[in-house]
Amino acid sequence: MNDEITNSAAQPDTATAGERKAPLAPPAHDLVPIHSAAINLPALVPVPKRLQNRRWWLRAALALLVLGGAAGGGYYWWQQLHPALPPGIVFGNGRLEADEINIDTKYAARILDILADEGDLVKAGQVVARMDTRDLQASLNKSEASVRQARRAVDEANANVVQQQTQVVLAKQEFDRAVTLLKKGFQTQEIVDQRQQQLDGANAGLLAANARVTEAEHALEAATHDVELYNVEINDDTLVAPVNGRIQYRIANVGEVLPAGGHVFAMLDTSYVYMDLYLPTVSAGKVRYGADARIVLDAYPKIAIPAKVLFIATQAQFTPKTVETQTERDKLMFRVRVRINPDWLRGRSDAVSSGLPGVAYVMDNTKTQWPASLQAYPARQEATTPQGNTTPQGTTTPQGTAAPQEAPAPQGAARQ
Repeated sequence: MNDEITNSAAQPDTATAGERKAPLAPPAHDLVPIHSAAINLPALVPVPKRLQNRRWWLRAALALLVLGGAAGGGYYWWQQLHPALPPGIVFGNGRLEADEINIDTKYAARILDILADEGDLVKAGQVVARMDTRDLQASLNKSEASVRQARRAVDEANANVVQQQTQVVLAKQEFDRAVTLLKKGFQTQEIVDQRQQQLDGANAGLLAANARVTEAEHALEAATHDVELYNVEINDDTLVAPVNGRIQYRIANVGEVLPAGGHVFAMLDTSYVYMDLYLPTVSAGKVRYGADARIVLDAYPKIAIPAKVLFIATQAQFTPKTVETQTERDKLMFRVRVRINPDWLRGRSDAVSSGLPGVAYVMDNTKTQWPASLQAYPARQEATTPQGNTTPQGTTTPQGTAAPQEAPAPQGAARQ
């Protein structure tokens, strides 16, 4: 009995143990099954914080090194381009400019022919365009015919004068005979009076004939002036270059009808090349008219072009324009114009163009000497060849070396 009780008590324990050993079912997933055993990812190794800081400092040091090198190179370039100047020399930036001249029509007409184009070098008096002058030519022919007619009228008036002179001579002779016969008693007083009237009439006719000669001569002079006027108009319709220079723009074309004053060309006077610069009050007050100057173009940094101060503005300009106060006096700027010496430009007109930037140096103290970098580049000289022609030659520098025959010349016109 004790055994039965023991067996009956042991059976529930066995069932309970069987239930505990049964495996648990995994939870159900509707969307994505998890296969944790199939995923094999590399482990992330954390970077030490000290190594990250070291990389940041290397990048910053490299950037600072690049910026320092760029700043040093820029400073060296600026020093080479703008060396230190001695006292008594001021400078300012500008652009090279040449005096611009418009070639216009004087009368309304149609363009017949264009003989020049943009970029061409022209000489003073060279024909660059012709206008249609057929109507003026017809009027000229008419005036020339009037001149010929007036000349014949003058000849006729002179012949009438000769005729009237003979009438005066005849009337004088008849009057003298009548007076003589009257004294001898062979002539009456009535006849003498008639002869007197005939003589007076002949003299009046002579005066009228002389007046007609003067009138005919005036008519001839007027007709001659008409011919001259039409010739002037025809010549003015032949457009010529007023000075030596370069054609910058061609504004009109063949066949266009232009009014009086219509633009055909715009040209640059290559003998009048200048640069405008702006100086503060302190510097501009020391500059004098005719002061020596130098122009150095960015395109030719090693060539100092000789120039002279031509103009100094009488009124200052604000930059920017504000009301003048005691603290803003440094903003007052005076416009100063320096012109390149015409002798230096001779032979270099083919290299002159408008707009080249550069720097103008002005001497405000006559005792100051130009530094070596601003010594004036020599002008071209002409030497006579065996055939008698003149050719530009290089000049000898103070060191005894010959300057190049073809000096790189400026191409331009001025900085505002």
